[in-house]
This record gives sequence, C-alpha cells and structure tokens, in this order.
Amino acid sequence: ILCGCRLLHIRLSLHGIPDTFHDVEIRALSGKPTQSPRRLNTFFGVMVPTVLSMFSIVLFLRTGFVVGHAGLLQGLLMLIVAYTIISLTILSICAISTNGAIQGGGAYYMVSRSLGPEFGGSIGLMFFLAKVFACGEYVLGLVEAILDIFGADPGKFPGVKVLPQGYWYTVLYSSVILLLCLLVCLVGAHIYSRTAFAILLVVTVSLLSIFISSVAVKPLDFIITHQGPNNQTLRYNTSYTGFSATTMRKNLGADYSVDYSTNSLMSFATVFAVLFTSCTGIMAGANMSGELKTPSVSIPKGTIAAVFYTFTVYLLLFLVVSATCDRTLLIQDYGLFQRINLWPPFVTIGIYCASLSAAMCAMIGASRILHALAVDHLFGLPLAPAAITSKSGNPWMAVLYTWGLAQCVVFAGQLNAVAGLVTVFYLLLYAAVDLACLALEWASAPNFRPTFQLFSWHTCLLGIVSCLVMMFVINPVYSSGSIVLLLLLLLFLHYRSPTSSWGYISQALIFHQVRKYLLMLDVRKDHVKFWRPQVLLMVSNPRSSCQLIQFVNQLKKGGLYVLGHVQLGDLDSLPSDPIQTQYNFWLSLVDKLGVKAFVDLTLSPSVRQGTQHLLRITGLGGMKPNTLVLGFYDNCTPDDFFLQDSAFCHSSVGQSSDGEYNFGVDLPSLQAHFPPVRHVESPRWLSTEEYVGIISDATKMNKNVCLGRYFYQLQGEDKGSKTDGSERTIDVWPLNLLQPGSCDYQDVCSLFLLQMACVLNMSSKWRHARMRIFLNVETGSCDQGWVVNEETFRDLLKKLRIRASIKIVPWDSVVQHFALPEGERSKEPAPMAALSEDFLYAVNRMLTEHSSQAAVRFLYLPQPPALRSQSQQYLSQLDAVTSGLGPTLLIHGVTPVTCTDL
Repeated sequence: ILCGCRLLHIRLSLHGIPDTFHDVEIRALSGKPTQSPRRLNTFFGVMVPTVLSMFSIVLFLRTGFVVGHAGLLQGLLMLIVAYTIISLTILSICAISTNGAIQGGGAYYMVSRSLGPEFGGSIGLMFFLAKVFACGEYVLGLVEAILDIFGADPGKFPGVKVLPQGYWYTVLYSSVILLLCLLVCLVGAHIYSRTAFAILLVVTVSLLSIFISSVAVKPLDFIITHQGPNNQTLRYNTSYTGFSATTMRKNLGADYSVDYSTNSLMSFATVFAVLFTSCTGIMAGANMSGELKTPSVSIPKGTIAAVFYTFTVYLLLFLVVSATCDRTLLIQDYGLFQRINLWPPFVTIGIYCASLSAAMCAMIGASRILHALAVDHLFGLPLAPAAITSKSGNPWMAVLYTWGLAQCVVFAGQLNAVAGLVTVFYLLLYAAVDLACLALEWASAPNFRPTFQLFSWHTCLLGIVSCLVMMFVINPVYSSGSIVLLLLLLLFLHYRSPTSSWGYISQALIFHQVRKYLLMLDVRKDHVKFWRPQVLLMVSNPRSSCQLIQFVNQLKKGGLYVLGHVQLGDLDSLPSDPIQTQYNFWLSLVDKLGVKAFVDLTLSPSVRQGTQHLLRITGLGGMKPNTLVLGFYDNCTPDDFFLQDSAFCHSSVGQSSDGEYNFGVDLPSLQAHFPPVRHVESPRWLSTEEYVGIISDATKMNKNVCLGRYFYQLQGEDKGSKTDGSERTIDVWPLNLLQPGSCDYQDVCSLFLLQMACVLNMSSKWRHARMRIFLNVETGSCDQGWVVNEETFRDLLKKLRIRASIKIVPWDSVVQHFALPEGERSKEPAPMAALSEDFLYAVNRMLTEHSSQAAVRFLYLPQPPALRSQSQQYLSQLDAVTSGLGPTLLIHGVTPVTCTDL
C-alpha cells in the first residue's frame, strides 16, 4: 500500500495536482492525522522574512557606499524615491491579496490569476530569475564580508588571514555557501522559518551596537589600502570624527568617484541600483502565501509594518554615517561599521546572519515560484520536473533548478556587477503587479472588492510609470533587454495557447470596452457603402453541417457570425433550462472548426418559432444578423463530418491534444452530445411548410436569405487548409432562372447576389479564385436589346469594382419549355405558376453544362410563395433546378448593399 501511495504521489505531482491533495491522500491511507501546511502568522510568516530580505547585505555593507558617493541629500532622495515606488506597489499587493484566497506562488499567483497565463507566466519566469540573481547577489555579499575578516589581503580588518583571495577563490567560496543554502532548502522551508526570528534578533542586536557605537566610540584615524592597477597598492588616509556638524556639512553634496571593487565610475543611476536592492524584499512575505494561515490578512499587515520599520532604520543609519564618517571612509571601505564598532564581531555576525538568511529566503522564494509555474504547465516539459515534491510538500526539484542557476550567477564575482540586473527585473515585476491591480480596477468587475481600500487607479498608474522610468534611469541596456525578454515570453506563451480556468482580466476589459463601443454603434448611422454580411446560420446537427459552417465563415467579411440552433421543447414541462448546459459543447465545436462565430441557442415548441426568436433577439445594438443561412431541404443522406476531419481526434478531459485547456469538454463527450446523422427513414423535425415559412418570415423581417446545398462536397475549407483558391472557380447566375421574363440584372436581389460572390472572392481561401458571371439571353428574338444589356452590365461591374469574366449563355432552347397553354397561364409570377418538368430539367441541364467544374455556384432564389399550400411545389422546383450541381448557394436579397459613390 505504501509503495502504491508513493507511486500515486509521483504521478499526481507530474500532473500538477496541488501537493496538499497528495498529502491528504497519503496520510489518510497510512492512518496518520492530516496537518494543514498553513501554519505561519503575520509576524513570523510575513514581517520577519520581509525585514530580513530588505536588510540583507545592503544594510551593513552598502549604506556608507550610498552616502559617500551620493551625499546625504541625494541619498535621502534615493531612499524616498525607492520607498515611494515600493509603497505604490505595496498598495497594489494589498488590494489584490485582500480580494480572494491566495495560493502558493506569491506575486506570480497574483499576476497570473489577474492578467491571465501569458502575462502571468512571463512575469513569473522573470520574477524567478530576479530571485535567482538576488540569491547570487546575497551570497557574493556574504563572501565579501567573510574575506574582509579572513581574507589574505593585509589592508582589510585585523583577523585570521587564512583565506586566499582572487576571482576563482570568490567563486569557490560562493559555491560552498550556495551548497549550504541548498542543503537547508532541501530539508524544507520550516527550518528557515524556525530560525528566522532568531536571525532577526541577532541583526537587531547588531544594529543597536552600531547606534550605540556612534555615540560611545571616540574619533579614530585609519589608513585604508587597496590593490590598484598593475599591482600597485593604493593608500587612503581617512577618519571617524564622531557626531560633527562639519562632517555632515561636507557629506551633504554628491561626490561620485570610482568604485574600488569594480573600478568603474559611479553615478546616480548605479548607486540607486545598489540601494534599490534593499527594497526588493517586499515580496518575501507574499512568496510564503502557501504557508500562511490567512494570507489575505497577513500579507498587507506584515508587509506594511516591515516597510515602515526598515525605512526608519535606513533613515537613521544615513543620518548617523553622514554625521560621523569622513567621505573617504564611506567610499573606500564597505565594512566601515566594523571599524567603528565597540566590538566588531557584533557587526560581523549581523552581516553573516542577514546575508545568509536573505540568500536562503531568495532560494526558497524562487523555488516556490518555479514550482507554481511547473504545476500550471505553462512552459511544458522543460519545467515539468520542477513540479515534483517530497512527501512533506517541499518542491526539491525546483530547489535544484534554483541552485543550479544561482551557481551560474556567482561567476559574476562582484556584488555591484549583479545589482543593476536584479533591480531592473524587480522593477519590471513591480510594474506588472501595479498593472494587474490597475486592470482589475479599470475592469470595474463587481467581484473586485478588496477589503484594503487605500489605493486607486491613480496609485497603480503612478507606480507603473515610476517603475518603468527608474528602470531606464538605472540601466537602459538591461531595461530594454528585460522588456524584449518579456515580449518574447509573451509571444511564446500566446502561441502555445495555455488556456486556463483562472478567469481572465482581459475578458473583463474587453467586455467593458465592447459595451462602450456597442453603445456608440448607432444603427441610425448605417450607410450602404459600409455594409457587411452579418450572418445567422441555423444548424440542426453539426455532424452534417461542418463544411457549410466553415464556408459561411469565409462569407462574413469581418461581420457578425452566429451559429443558431433550436431545441424543441417547452420550458413549462421541464425542471430546468436544458440550453444552458449545451453552450460549452457548441463553443468547443467552434474552437475545433477554427471559425470566428458566436453561438446562440433557444428552446421552442417549433423550429420556425425558434428561428423567429433568434432573428429578432440575436446580437446587440448595431451588431444584429441581416442574413439568414439555411441548409437545403432535401432527402439526401448526410455524411458524418466528425468521422472525416482530423481535428476531431482523441484528447483527454481538461487538456486537448495540443495542450489547450478544453473547459471540461473532451472529444468523446463532444461526439456524444451531438446525435448521429439522420437516416433516410428517420422522421424529420421540420416539415416543408415550416421550412418555406422560415424563408418567408425572414424576408418579412427584412433579412436576406441564403440556402446552401451539397456543401458536404466542398473541400479545403478546414482551418488546416493552405489553399488560396487559385484552382477554384466561382460561378454567378444573377438572373431569376425560374422567371425568364425578368431580364433585370440590376434589381436588389441580383446585386446582393453579386456582392456576396465578391465578398467570397475577397476571403483568404478564395482570394485567387476566378469569378464568372453568366448572362442568359434570348438570341432568337428579333429584339437585340440583350446586346445593350450586356454593355450596361459591363459598365455596372466596372462601377462596382467587381473583377469577373462575363459569359453569354443563349437559353432559347430552355425558354421554349417555359411557354404554357393559354388556358393554363397564371397571373402570378413564376415559380408559383405550374412550371413544366421539361423546363426545370432544361434549366438544370444548362447549369450542369456550364458550371459543372465550378467550386461553388451562386443562384437567384425566387420569392417564397404566400400560400402555404404551394410550399411543396416551391421546394420541388428548387430541388429540380439544383439537382446534382455540387456546392450551390441560393440567394434572395432584400436590402441594397452596393454603392458606386466614394
């Protein structure tokens, strides 16, 4: 049983199921009581790690460096700017963290669940890298402090000079310390959390010793030596003056000079980059969100308290060093606090503890972020092992990843060389958190109501601008590179399409904007020259209609496209609405087919009544259907498209074949939802009278009507097809073939038919197709008016900018079958008159002769009959004319759609 539990644990880990679930299952099977992993309160879980991360090595080793180069005034300005930036970000963190339950991953969890997987994954990976660089930076600072005491350089502090110095020795010592951090992190974060408070006490004692020493220690003089270029020894005479107004006055202004560790000239930007690393610890508490009892309460309180505390300490230290230390001492000695302390080991121990704890905190935080990324499956196989955890929930593989990358960072060899990159990455992260909060605020979602109210969109926007500006002030090259990296990661995740069920802020923002623009889309301002098809395609069973769905997708020309379906039933006799549960299946079908369509379903006692409902209520404002498309009513046995298209391949629940989240609709359930295709013997839910009535209803509602027949024969319309239409032909017959007496090629219906053919010719898969327009003429009559009509029609095509070849088709032999005996003639226009079978057969033969090779044919659809009794006759005539033609679209237009004006 235990072996089976361990195997279950590994499998669940690889599939990204939260680790707490594993522990519950394993402990339940082993009989052990379950324990909640959330055990830390505000003080120990947030404030202590945040304070330690913000103190780190900058507190002890770079405070004098900042004041020495920048002076007290610019140093205070840097401190205020840095804390203003992080304070704006903290307001955003508090708002997001108090708006719902926070899981493991800290800031990554906040950003990803607010902005979606693409932006969240990109920022999460960069946050992980920032933590890795910060870990390397803290380790380098610790090595620097160790070498000050134990290094072989005689110019350093008195001590046991046993450690050789040099670049490779620095890398070696850093690697040993990293290995120590690795061992602690592999045991688990609980070891660090248990000792963090003790470390904070040690650091506090060290700080108190610094403040006491500034009063108790008498003035001292020092000689500082450094190894210069060409092995020269540089000597500096400096002094500690104690509190002195003269010393403070001399230290007010800036005096940027060469940094002795990097031999590069310092500036406001480079010094600010070093100082800002002390502010990068504000996420330390948020990164422990998975271990906090109440993260929504602890994160705001603990983070704000830690920021106030650290700001006060830094402010006091700036004032102390500027009033007691000579500028040369501040610039030329990072470890000045050890020189002027009553007992130097106080500071030494504080440096070691603060640096080591900050390094371990960064490694632990980075591993948690990487683990969260791996569990979310955003980067696939490269990060998949990072999802593996131990029995206690420690992500040991993510810790190994972090250790390996941090080991690469220490090859930089110098703390100041890494500080700029760490600062830029953190600033970009803070800007992303502010952006997440800004997006939530601008989306105006009713469920965004954080209990923390001390923020607004102004603070979020100011935080974003401040972070971006300071990024480029610090290092334009690093800033540009980090933004390029962010964009590349965004593109990668976008094309990888990691759809999730987290909820997307983009959807809320889109809704907000769409609603605003729909209100601006005034139907009273419509103009014919901006007309476009807005199609409602009625679908009975997608299994037999997929080719027509994909074809109509090419006809919409950027307009509204809606798939409509009527389910027969009466809500009064049902316990609940059966329509609501069907939308996911239809939307999954839309995704599979790759069409840009909406879905609208309705419940109605009859198909005709349901279609009327959809024609009236589908759409919103100025986006409502103006064209109804129906499949043809015939007795053909339809094919099952689901058995032919490769897109309908097997996939698993939750993840489709390409890794995209499918919202719980896998292929088997999708196939099971839509019934098998109709057989010849199967009863029909729609009568001929009802079908013709739907056409009549649409024309009465001023909707254009299209009937599609034989589109199951059309190939190359699926989303994987690369065809451009160069081998295709579009044939257009603009004359009402069932009423030869009408020779008007410029009526509304004929022009609409031409427009639809032109729209198809402009789509991607038909762009290079040849369009042919057939003009039927009676050449046998003495009247030669058809010649004039042909020239007039050519001029019309030029005015309408329609590129097509005109084919003249004499149809005298067809028209002769149209003549009826005098006693049998009806005053009603055809096709309501009893057209002879010979005439219908002749029309069909003419179409077959001239358009047999066409990919699709556009024919004139006559007005439906007003009498219900003539419905069968109307459909029989249409069936006879289009029999065996191949893909054909019968079109009846009722709205003007062409314009010759500019």
